[in-house]
Amino acid sequence: MATPTPHAVGALLTGIADAPDAHALFAETSARLRRLAPFDAAVWVATDPINGLTAAPVRVENLHESGCGTYWESELFAEHVNLFRDLARATIPVAGLREVTGDRPTLSRLYRNFMCPRGFEDELRAVLRIDGQPWGQLSLFRERGRKPFSARDIALVHTLSAPMARRLRTYAQPAPHSSPNLAIAPGMLLFDAAGGLISVNDEARDLLAQMPPGPSTPTSLGIELPLPVWILSTAGRARLTGESTRIRIRTTTGRWLLCHASCLRDADGNAGMTALVIEPAKPSDVASLVVAAYELTRRELEVTELIARGLSTGEIAARLFLSAHTVRDHVKSVFDKVGVTSRGELVAKLFTDHFEPLIARATLRVLDIEAS
Repeated sequence: MATPTPHAVGALLTGIADAPDAHALFAETSARLRRLAPFDAAVWVATDPINGLTAAPVRVENLHESGCGTYWESELFAEHVNLFRDLARATIPVAGLREVTGDRPTLSRLYRNFMCPRGFEDELRAVLRIDGQPWGQLSLFRERGRKPFSARDIALVHTLSAPMARRLRTYAQPAPHSSPNLAIAPGMLLFDAAGGLISVNDEARDLLAQMPPGPSTPTSLGIELPLPVWILSTAGRARLTGESTRIRIRTTTGRWLLCHASCLRDADGNAGMTALVIEPAKPSDVASLVVAAYELTRRELEVTELIARGLSTGEIAARLFLSAHTVRDHVKSVFDKVGVTSRGELVAKLFTDHFEPLIARATLRVLDIEAS
């Protein structure tokens, strides 16, 4: 693979670590990338690191609303080459469509149904991942008349993968001042077998209003209730696979929502409607995100749990079969990663915004990474 020059890489990565939020990260990186590897349209997506599904935010460049709908439908329901889920496991999580098809892009349904009618001749897509987890995705498109994406372009975008994923991961850190969700009962949306929204309760409307801005699609229930693409993709994945699907979404107030969808079946086992529930996230729903955001190890997480329970250094050492010196080393590492100087500050920062009062041992165990 062609190697980009150090100057090009430096110019591309500048500012990633300082982007204040994901919207700014996508916008600023896109502008720099366009100068180094020109493209005509793009889709930048944050994903849920557990399953790689579309989350929020999403940035769409130079695609009209109708084009966005076709893109998302193709992603969900049309089998095609160069799948994001395959790239997420690939050694190099970046590939060009013409490259992987041997310059036969018509092998891709996405090309036939979405790209070709809009004058796009090549797509470069990438998974933004760190420590094996996908925190984002990227699609770049070039129109007819431009050269296909080159090995240099692919290598250049590859340099973005880990730094951008690392920055996206930090946005899961607790917000300094977040407001409680107003809805008490879960929000419920029902979709028919074709994916059309047929029913929604008031709680769902309230929770949808708290979600960040992004591409959305009008519904048959009225233009005043557009559905974000991450809601449609979650319901669509459940309808397509027949399996329960979920994502975590951070609201504009800094709180987390859990969206989980299930395909309903009749007495004969035939797929019918799809139900999607939106509700405030429980501790176990966001634990893995917060742990990943601060890059805590499993042992550091165990120490943090015990600190939250009020155990002393000696008690923690006895519980984990460690020396007191080793426990102090872990505590210092946790303090450094989270940016605090005391145990009380640590508990307040990690638990106040994201977790319910943690008293019983059973409740605290939801902080286990595997529980999420």
